[in-house]
Amino acid sequence: MTVGETPYDFSEETDTPGVEVSREKPWKLLVVDDENEVHRISHLVLRDFSFEGRGLEFFSAHSGEEAKRLIAQHPDTAVMLLDVVMETDNAGLDVVRHVREVLKNSFVRIILRTGQPGQAPEHSVVIDYDINDYKEKTELTAQKLVTTVVSALRAYRDMLIIESSRRGLEQIIHASRNLFEPQSLAQFSSGVLRQLSSLLNLGNDSLYLQASGFSAHCAGVCEIEDFNIISGNGQFTSSVGRRMGEMVPPSIRERLFRARSERHTRIDEDSFVGYFRASSGSENMVYLQTRHRISEHDARLLQVFAVNVGIAFDNIHLNEEIVDTQTEIIHTLSEVVETRSRETGRHVFRVGEYARLLGELIGLSGPDCELLQMAAPMHDIGKIGIPDALLGKPGRYTAEEFERMKQHAVMGYNILKGSHRLPLRSAALIAGQHHECWNGSGYPAGLAGADIHVFGRITALADVFDALSHSRCYKPAWPVEKVIEYIRDKAGSQFDPQLVEVFLQHRELFVAILKANPDEQL
Repeated sequence: MTVGETPYDFSEETDTPGVEVSREKPWKLLVVDDENEVHRISHLVLRDFSFEGRGLEFFSAHSGEEAKRLIAQHPDTAVMLLDVVMETDNAGLDVVRHVREVLKNSFVRIILRTGQPGQAPEHSVVIDYDINDYKEKTELTAQKLVTTVVSALRAYRDMLIIESSRRGLEQIIHASRNLFEPQSLAQFSSGVLRQLSSLLNLGNDSLYLQASGFSAHCAGVCEIEDFNIISGNGQFTSSVGRRMGEMVPPSIRERLFRARSERHTRIDEDSFVGYFRASSGSENMVYLQTRHRISEHDARLLQVFAVNVGIAFDNIHLNEEIVDTQTEIIHTLSEVVETRSRETGRHVFRVGEYARLLGELIGLSGPDCELLQMAAPMHDIGKIGIPDALLGKPGRYTAEEFERMKQHAVMGYNILKGSHRLPLRSAALIAGQHHECWNGSGYPAGLAGADIHVFGRITALADVFDALSHSRCYKPAWPVEKVIEYIRDKAGSQFDPQLVEVFLQHRELFVAILKANPDEQL
C-alpha cells in the first residue's frame, strides 16, 4: 500500500468472539504491508482467532525484502497476507516468485491483498503467479478476513497431511526394506524400535525422540510376565535379558496382556503395542510409549508398518528354524566322523566355538562369524572315506598310510563342493584348506599366506589347539601351556602369524571354552 490508500473498513461486521486457545503450536501468519495501520487492524481482528484448537503467531514485514528474509527464517509459515505495491510497484509479486522459485516453498498459502487492482489485475496475476487467493482490500471485512484465513489454513493443513503421508510411506518402504535384511531376532527387534520412533517423528517436535520401549520374545508357552526382553530403549535400555515381570510396570503389562489376548496390535493415544505370532508358535511383542499424542494419521502409518513387521518376524523365525536344522545336520555328520575315530563329538563343537571367537576377535562380520561357527565343525568330514583301521591306528602312520590319510581333505571338499547352500560351500572350503600351512608346506594344494582363505586359516589353528589338548588313540593330551607354546612356535610357518598373535592375546577365552566343554568318552 502506498501513501494515500484507504485502510480496510472493518466496522461493518463485528469481531469474532474470543476463543480459548490450546497449548499446541500456533499457526504462523506473516503480514506483509508497508502501512502500519494494516498490521494493527489485522492483528486486532485475528488476535482471538483459533483453528483446530491452535491460535496464530504473527510476523510482520513492511517491505518485500523484509518479507523474503522472514519467510526464509520461518519456512513453516502457514499463511502470508501480502500487499502488492510497497517499495516498488511489483514488490509483492517479486516476493511470490522468490518464495516459490528460489526458496522452493510450495506450502505457504499466499493471499494477495491489494488496494490498487489496476496495478495487479486479478486475471493476469492468478495465471502468472503461484498465489492461492486474490482480494481487494475494499472487500475485506472482518468476517471475510477470518473466512479467508480459515480457508487458507485448511488448505495448508491438508497439504501437510498429504506430504506427511508421502514421507511416511517413503519411510515405511525404506524401513521395511531394512526389516527384511538377514539379521538375528535381537538385531531385528532393536531395528523395529528405531524405525517406530523414526516413523513417529515425521515432522513433529522432539518429544517423540524421548520415546521408551522394548521388544520381548516367548519361544514356547509362557505367561506375559515370563516374556524375555531382547531389546530396549529409553527407560528400558537396561532391561535387556530380563523378564517382563521383573522390569515392566503392571500398567504396561496390562496393555500387553490385552493385545496378546486379542491377538492383534493396539495403538492408543500415547503407545504402540505390537503383537506378532509366528507360524512356529513363537510370540513377539513390541511396546513403545511416547510423550506425545499419536495422531490418527500416524496410527494408520503404524498399522501399515506393523503388517510388514509381522511378516518379517515370521520370516526370521522360519529362517532360524532352517539354520538350526542345518546346524544340527552338520554337527550330526561331524559327530559320525568323530565317532568312527573313537573320539567324542565335543571336538567339532569346540572347534566351531573357537573359530567363531577368533573370527570375532579379528573383526569379521557377524554373519561371517556365524557361518564360520556352523561350517568349521565339518573340517574333517572327508574322514568318512578313510578306513576304520587307519582312523583307529594307535601308533605312527607309515609314509604310505599318511598319504592315504591326507586324502581326507580332498574327499571332504569333493563331498560338499556341489552344494548351493552357503554353509556347506564354506564347509567345503574349510575341509579342503584346514591342513594348508602359512609357509606353503601343507596339503593338499600347497597354498601359502593369504591364498589360504581366512576360514581355512582360522579353522587350522582351532583344530590343532583342540586336538593337542585332548588325548587321541595315537597320543595323550598335552598340557594347555605346552599347546600354547607349540602354536607360538609355529607362527609364520604352520599358522597365520597375525591369527597367532590375536590368539595369544586372548588365550584365556579359548581355554575357557576348552574347560567348559569337556569330552564325554564313549
